[in-house]
Amino acid sequence: PIPQSSCMFEHLPLERSSEDVDIIFTRLKEVKAFEKFHPNLLQQICLCGYYENLEKGITLFRQGDIGTNWYAVLTGSLDVKVSDTSNHQDAVTICTLGIGTAFGESILDNTPRHATIVTREYSELLRIEQKDFKALWEKYRQYMSGLLTPPYGTPLIEPHIPHRPTKTITQVPSEKILRAGKILRNTILSRAPHMIRDRKYHLKTYRQCCVGTELVDWMMQQSPCVHSRTQAVGMWQVLLEEGVLNHVDQEHHFQDKYLFYRFLDDECEDAPLPTEEEKKECDEELQDTMLLLSQIGPDAHMRMILRKPPGQRTVDDLEFIYEELLHIKALSHLSTTVSIFKNTTHHQKGVFNQGEEGTSWYIILKGSVNVVIYGKGVVCTLHEGDDFGKLALVNDAPRAASIVLHKEDFNRILRDVEANTVRLKEHDQDVLVLEKIPAGNRVSNQGNSQPQHKYIVMSGTPEKILEHFLETMRLEATLNEATDSVLNDFIMMHCVFMPNSQLCPALMAQYPFPSQGTEQEKMDYALNNKRRVIRLVLQWAALYGDLLQEDEAAMAFLEEFYVSVSDDTRMIAALKEQLPELEKIVKQHKVLLQLFNTSDDRTQKRQPIRGSDEVLFKVYCIDQTYTTIRVPVSSSVKEVISAVADKLGSGEGLIIVKMSSGGEKVVLKPHDVSVFTTLSVNGRLFACPRDQFDSLAPLPEQEGPSTGTVGTFELMSSKDLAHQMTIYDWELFNCVHELELIYHTFGRHNFKKTTANLDLFLRRFNEIQFWVVTEICLCSQLSKRVQLLKKYIKIAAHCKEYKNLNSFFAIIMGLSNVAVSRLSNYLISLFFLKDPSRNHRAYRLTVAKLDPPIIPFMPLLIKDMTFTHEGNKTFTDNLVNFEKMRMIANTVRTVKFCRSQSFNPDAALTNKNHQDVRSYVRQLNVIDNQRTLSQMSHRLEPRRA
Repeated sequence: PIPQSSCMFEHLPLERSSEDVDIIFTRLKEVKAFEKFHPNLLQQICLCGYYENLEKGITLFRQGDIGTNWYAVLTGSLDVKVSDTSNHQDAVTICTLGIGTAFGESILDNTPRHATIVTREYSELLRIEQKDFKALWEKYRQYMSGLLTPPYGTPLIEPHIPHRPTKTITQVPSEKILRAGKILRNTILSRAPHMIRDRKYHLKTYRQCCVGTELVDWMMQQSPCVHSRTQAVGMWQVLLEEGVLNHVDQEHHFQDKYLFYRFLDDECEDAPLPTEEEKKECDEELQDTMLLLSQIGPDAHMRMILRKPPGQRTVDDLEFIYEELLHIKALSHLSTTVSIFKNTTHHQKGVFNQGEEGTSWYIILKGSVNVVIYGKGVVCTLHEGDDFGKLALVNDAPRAASIVLHKEDFNRILRDVEANTVRLKEHDQDVLVLEKIPAGNRVSNQGNSQPQHKYIVMSGTPEKILEHFLETMRLEATLNEATDSVLNDFIMMHCVFMPNSQLCPALMAQYPFPSQGTEQEKMDYALNNKRRVIRLVLQWAALYGDLLQEDEAAMAFLEEFYVSVSDDTRMIAALKEQLPELEKIVKQHKVLLQLFNTSDDRTQKRQPIRGSDEVLFKVYCIDQTYTTIRVPVSSSVKEVISAVADKLGSGEGLIIVKMSSGGEKVVLKPHDVSVFTTLSVNGRLFACPRDQFDSLAPLPEQEGPSTGTVGTFELMSSKDLAHQMTIYDWELFNCVHELELIYHTFGRHNFKKTTANLDLFLRRFNEIQFWVVTEICLCSQLSKRVQLLKKYIKIAAHCKEYKNLNSFFAIIMGLSNVAVSRLSNYLISLFFLKDPSRNHRAYRLTVAKLDPPIIPFMPLLIKDMTFTHEGNKTFTDNLVNFEKMRMIANTVRTVKFCRSQSFNPDAALTNKNHQDVRSYVRQLNVIDNQRTLSQMSHRLEPRRA
């Protein structure tokens, strides 16, 4: 894993070793503000930069201050506030600085700060002092002038290039797209020459043309990375944008229709045919070209759609934009209703000027914009994913492209959202907020037209949300059908805002007979109402499964509920049909407690760990002796201390410390639960009096192996290794309960629940990652290292083939580790799925095309849920923000989808004698100390002077 920012800068500049600088250098290269910096300049920044971490609401500096530091944002965000008076109370926020933003160049000439900067959330910054920044400016001015904003940097002005006759969007094609076009044209001429020929339409002849539908058909046949016609359209759009392919009537949109397109080379008379040498080159380069176009095609496709007037966008166009906008930072918090409205592109030098009335809201898709205050200069620069619309003034940097939502559209959205909102009030307070959304114009099986709109819950009190779902439940749907996904969202997420202790009484309160009406009316109402409650209880029990057996209140409720339903069947015979299923849930026998031990799982298939399962675990003392305790997995730290104290005879002032192999120590809080499975790969638990905390040191066994196992596993086939890894990973993944993701996201101590299965699956990711780095760094022979690299690439490819994306990414990230990537004979080819741009879009698009079973890239799922949780309040105006619950539940459903088909191991591979391979992949010994690995790497290949 990438070190946290604080770890990177743990040493002051003068104390930093070459390994420290390497780690910082690798991390900073991934930060947008530094991606274009010359390596020599970035190396110097690594030597002199300081780390700052600030809580929300901290003022970094005020407008008018004389600056002393330059900053770059590593994590978090900061507000830029400007006041026309000397009173800071009058300051207005003009924009927000996101990750990758750099600011503070005014320290070069000691001019006052042009704005006040305040942290919007917890933020981490890189800080460079004035004297160091000036020294860098003097030494690296030629590198920095094009990177800093004017007046310190050189203004980047587009050279004037006259339009070519073809009126392409991009005036001069890039070299790589020119090459891509040549390869595709030559390959077509080589493999399907009939596609490029003279064509007649309405008595007019068009020379040397291709047809749009034929180009899409052909592209889909050439590469497995092209999954759909929509994807192929985006790939051809890349060539059309750059003028390497042109529509005969100069249209800018590539279409999957009977329309004529011509390659740039065929614009000339007597265009040459490819030589045999060129055909051979094209065969070799075709797949790389396809991969390149598949990566940049979605951006081109999106630009194509956004260039259309809003009224001309199709349903498919809107769906495509919607999927893309979900991954843009500025739109991530908007409701789904707002996100799908009209957008258009905007290209010009000045977006708007100081004093002008604001008419548009902008989001930066590519490039950057400078924020300028007249007479004060550049305040800051905004980058990809940032938005602005409350700005007093903005000047575009060259080549910036923004989405624009026009003012009248934005006002209409606000009006429409409010007009479509239904609020239920009690005692003048909102208790339920619903929003009307299109339901699609559908016709039922009986031929009746279905409602064109439906209402979804946006927020409400827990009781009113439950009441709403019971009232709107469709009883005709069977339990196995997804009766209503939002009802499932409620069942999955209720633990966050309505724990079982609150839900169970509320369900019982919804169950009794009505007291008013005729006997027949009361019977009809009771039948429907009771059936709905029973349906919800059955769905609730199906989701929770064995977890209910650990909840005494839930089991007591189920038993009471079963008795009530049994009694009611005497009066309402129709309830009998649901009684057997309810009986089966209530009368399940409790499974005997299993003894859980993380180190002894090599031979038997894994079973899910439950909080009540007991664990035998070693807790070490300061003298590196240990005591073995036996406690439930979900035990709190307070209970662990009590168990240790019983063994040691005294617990006076004891603390429990989590110790990594690198010596990082974390004192665990008394309310922390299930700490055994949250340790790092080589982590250990220590117990000691608080005053001896500083004397704790890692155990020798935490260092990891001193010799590699290449001699053992080089004899095993890459396919066998990947297959056995996938079997084991599937066992781990299959044990993860969906609710563990929710407990992990919201803090399991809030639920007093274990996330042991998820912890072990996440730890497996790090284990595989460090396995790759460990084996390469322990391999002293250069020739063996080269073979090892190739073997890991093959194993990763087989994992991808088995749809084991978790191990695939772990191996690729291991190969990308600085201790490996710095080696001069580093031979890994880039796997496009690892591309993190647009929130790992390449990965998401690929997964969307896969059928289950799939082992997903779990750290990304966790990131998505954390991002949604931290970016949205759980309660708004004392009401449950159910829209947030729906967003998180949607991510959790990904896990359910991935496991919707069971994994059946390849019988041909499983039947072989693979016990040695099976044992090997289940007991990997690794070094997980990044500093140790970097030192080993430098010993293998010292840094050149």
